[in-house]
Amino acid sequence: MALEGWQVFKLRDRQAVLRRYETTIFSWDEPGLTRSERVIRFCEELTISSGELVGTKLKLRKFQRRFIDETYRTIEDGRRPVRTAVLSLGRKNGKTQLAAALALCHLCGPEAEPRGEIYSCANDRAQASKIFHEMCALVKRHEYLNARCNVLFNRKEIVDLENESIYMALSREAKTKMGLNPSMVIFDELGQAPDRQLYDAMDSAMGARKEPLMIVISTQAADDFAPLSVLIDYGLRVQRGEIKDETFHLTLHTAPLTDDPFKRSTWKKANPALDDFRSLADVKRQASQAKRMPSLENAFRNLILNQRVAAEARFIEPSSWMACGGKPHIPDGARCYAALDLGYTRDLSALVLIHQDAEQVFHVYPWFWLPGDPNARTNEDRVPYDVWVRDGLITPIGDATDPAVIARKIAELHGRYRIEALAFDRWRIGDLKRELNEISCSVVLAEHGQGYKEMSPAVDVLERMIVQKRIRHGNHPVLSWNAGCAVISKDSAGGRKLDKAKSSGRIDGVVALAMSFSLALIKAEPLVDVRALIG
Repeated sequence: MALEGWQVFKLRDRQAVLRRYETTIFSWDEPGLTRSERVIRFCEELTISSGELVGTKLKLRKFQRRFIDETYRTIEDGRRPVRTAVLSLGRKNGKTQLAAALALCHLCGPEAEPRGEIYSCANDRAQASKIFHEMCALVKRHEYLNARCNVLFNRKEIVDLENESIYMALSREAKTKMGLNPSMVIFDELGQAPDRQLYDAMDSAMGARKEPLMIVISTQAADDFAPLSVLIDYGLRVQRGEIKDETFHLTLHTAPLTDDPFKRSTWKKANPALDDFRSLADVKRQASQAKRMPSLENAFRNLILNQRVAAEARFIEPSSWMACGGKPHIPDGARCYAALDLGYTRDLSALVLIHQDAEQVFHVYPWFWLPGDPNARTNEDRVPYDVWVRDGLITPIGDATDPAVIARKIAELHGRYRIEALAFDRWRIGDLKRELNEISCSVVLAEHGQGYKEMSPAVDVLERMIVQKRIRHGNHPVLSWNAGCAVISKDSAGGRKLDKAKSSGRIDGVVALAMSFSLALIKAEPLVDVRALIG
């Protein structure tokens, strides 16, 4: 095997260096240390290779030490119970350097094992190479590690010649991840991963090791269904005691959505290295730009404040939507308004029913239908349709939307509640009218376009109801997903509409919700009976 490192040792020179260290007791090998203390000692023997502190020993900060303490803690028999550890914080807080140090610790430090396999994973080749290059820089500046490690630049690999362990950088573009037997995996910026294919491949490959470890270090993703978001939500449930799982650890540095994004105290919550090696001046600059240019605010919130918000502006703020998450209740026989957004072969179909109680609060019940195979659609849209179908939150409707199925549901609801009217868009409504007529359902239909003219006042009233907390939607998972995806567009006159083309996912439920509010509060009269429309 060719030696391709930047400093190629002749065999006798390498052996000579290693002989000098044969009797050396490294700081991480001193007796009496805990497992996490040995990891910390090893990391702090490494030399910083760039930035203002270049040439000095790496000094872990308190937040980094706490993460290591939690990840490498042991139980009675000395085992490390944690198998998955997630560290999420804002950009430029030393993620790459910490990841590189921990990877080296498993390759040739106190966590090394014979013939170990250490991998760093990222979404593309450029990102995957960052940890590799940082590891190379750390190795180069440590004589002992430099002598025992061989760097293969072209293959992005480092081989430890003492214990035959290997490190390799992988990306999503790698042709195969099969046949790997990882002892340790670091996933860099999982929050930007478009799917969980690489994560699942590495996670499932770790089963043959006695004490495998997956470390995810990343800024938050933009939406609730991203692979990182699923991990973080699971970790929060573990922290709250809802789930008992000693194999999982989460350290999350994030600023609450309700905090002022332009205050230094808010910045600090997501950036524990602020005004240390995380430049305060840089955060101030980005905050100032975000304040002057609202289009930049969500990117600032996501990347700097580590909040789960999309970089592009959303119609509904997550905190405002969640504030309306009270449990809805519509009593039998109650006066209601409804709206239908009808899909065909790809879109969801959404039916929303709203009822105003004595306190002027609107209670919301949604129903959804999904065309196509739920499992295939789950993989395509990267949302858990299969789980929602299992839980009864979405109804499969065949290869294409069957209006007869939806007509029967409308008739059922009209028999249980007093539906004053149902708003509809003109597209394919003739089929639905025919099916309603076939089953003698006399619900009143009200035409409602989805262009700027009719949707602008509908968007305005929905926004007002949310801001005033006059909605109870029960955090219905599908409707909440739609709300989180919704983006609006404006015309030259300032009119607004919900824009399906610009939205990051399906928004059919929110479109129907806006139409139902428009019907109830703006255009309840005049309404037309379905039989008149048909005949």
